[in-house]
Amino acid sequence: MLYTIKPEYHSIPDMKKILEEHPEVQFVSFMGVDIGGNGTDEKIPVRLFIKDMEDMLRYGIQTDGSSVELQGIADLNDARVDILPDLDCNWFVDYNYEYLSPENGLPVGTLKIPSFIIHSEKKVCSRSILKRATDNFKTGILEIIKENPDICKGHGFKYTDVEEVLLTSATELEMWVKTPEQRADFEELHASQMLKEQYWKRTMGTVRTVLEKIMDLLECYDLKPEMAHKEVGGITNRIDANGRITHVMEQLEIDWRFSESLQTADNEMFVRELIEDQFRHHGLDVLF
Repeated sequence: MLYTIKPEYHSIPDMKKILEEHPEVQFVSFMGVDIGGNGTDEKIPVRLFIKDMEDMLRYGIQTDGSSVELQGIADLNDARVDILPDLDCNWFVDYNYEYLSPENGLPVGTLKIPSFIIHSEKKVCSRSILKRATDNFKTGILEIIKENPDICKGHGFKYTDVEEVLLTSATELEMWVKTPEQRADFEELHASQMLKEQYWKRTMGTVRTVLEKIMDLLECYDLKPEMAHKEVGGITNRIDANGRITHVMEQLEIDWRFSESLQTADNEMFVRELIEDQFRHHGLDVLF
């Protein structure tokens, strides 16, 4: 299965070859992120993407910006926005494990391409704000060490030795997992949290199964998972007369390797959706 497409394979010949070799990838989605942190998701048939790939990668696609969160920017009277693919980051394949491709029996996939939202020829989305912030930080650091050479001398190098400034970020993703429409006893939950009864405790049943599946999937997407464990909050699961686990209410944490700041943000957007899908597939709700 195809999980990621790295920037070095974003050329049109490479993309056509990859998509033709993976008929289970049936859709393409340009993921722009609005000011509220909401990612856009549309289903473009992959045959149409291959046909118009050159134009789509160069100019993006048009849509109605009044339906995304761009306060004071796009409204009904000035709604057009363009969603422009970012060619310099990793692209992910989002699989629907409930729908198998008739071509090869694999889950149907959507190629998710992180993108910029453009309004009136200006990048106005959360991704563009983060990119400008990191570029400004890198430029500022270079200016500081250039204007203050003693900083460099104190650490045994010269300004001319600096090839690049890298700004990295990491994610510590915490979540609550619970059984839908079942409420845990508040006093029991509070007492367990105050006594830290659940912290680092062994996961069991469905939660353990899903957590291990998620860690395996993070490895497939080359996100280099580092740790998954229980956090402080939660109560012990109960088992009904039929042996089914009920009243799941657990706080969990998952960590994976750091990356460049914009890539870290893209990774987190994708991983949250992956985690939601896996827990819901097993009948559990998740809140981040």
